[in-house]
Amino acid sequence: MTAAPLPRPIVIAHRGASGSRPEHTLAAYDLAIDQGADFIEPDLVPTKDDVLVARHENAIGETTDVAAHPEFASRRTTKTIDGRTLTDWFVEDFTLAELKTLRARERLPKLRPGNTAYDGKLEIPTLAEIIALAKRRTRETGRTIGIYPETKHPTYFARIGHPTDATLVAALRKAGWDSADAPVFIQSFEVKNLRHIHTLTKIRLIQLMAGEGGPADGATPSYAAMLTPVGLRQVATYAYGLGPDKAQLWNGDVATTLVADAHAAGLRVHPWTYRAENVFLPARFRRGDDPATHGDIAGEIRRALGLGIDGFFTDYPLIGVDTRNAARDLP
Repeated sequence: MTAAPLPRPIVIAHRGASGSRPEHTLAAYDLAIDQGADFIEPDLVPTKDDVLVARHENAIGETTDVAAHPEFASRRTTKTIDGRTLTDWFVEDFTLAELKTLRARERLPKLRPGNTAYDGKLEIPTLAEIIALAKRRTRETGRTIGIYPETKHPTYFARIGHPTDATLVAALRKAGWDSADAPVFIQSFEVKNLRHIHTLTKIRLIQLMAGEGGPADGATPSYAAMLTPVGLRQVATYAYGLGPDKAQLWNGDVATTLVADAHAAGLRVHPWTYRAENVFLPARFRRGDDPATHGDIAGEIRRALGLGIDGFFTDYPLIGVDTRNAARDLP
């Protein structure tokens, strides 16, 4: 069944307005809403006491001031997560009360030096706080502000005794969000947890896909296999749409058939992630040689909109909203 057309593509604030504020902070989410984003995106990981909080990874040495807290020095440890071994501090080794003593830091200070002005000032938010923000700003703006949570490393967390699927669904249900028309999408790079969540709620699910490799849960050999006609039909049995790497929309300068194939299977397409800095842009959209200089992100977004995408993730929601609104053939 081919996906029916939508009024216009949605703009998803990737980790909030993370190009302008440290990612996964209430300040970043709040600014994204001010800039017109339709959805704010928290990546979710569980604390030691099983509270879902927003961090891009459960390793927090890079995005908080934990290293400056001598009382937590002994928490630094080495773990293997989805095949990757690293030494750091990890959210699951801290209670929520302990995490609330930490403050966020900009993850990309060389690319986004302006964001470092907020280092040490912002807390790590909980899912409950993000939901409350979305609901409050919905009342204030008269626009429906949705959330687009990603379940991070669900197989790993389940294996160590901190499963997140039911916790997330319960939090959303408590907020009154348990239907296909709720202002929520749940996303994951894994398959088995999305299939499980599909049995728990009618909330729309998005199967994330990377350009290389495959799901950490081993549900399928590769993401490439999931993009075949057979693979897409299987995804459509549990998911509302796909979240592909934006590079998967193109083969060089030629569009792939990904968008059309997904639509033919009844799936929406929300690619990630549109960022302004040259280092993240294809060569044709860069401006100069400095990796931190902003290139033509609007041009890259316009090109993707021309393929018929149904939404997109961006670190710069103001540019995303303005580009979406100005695009031709959109109401």
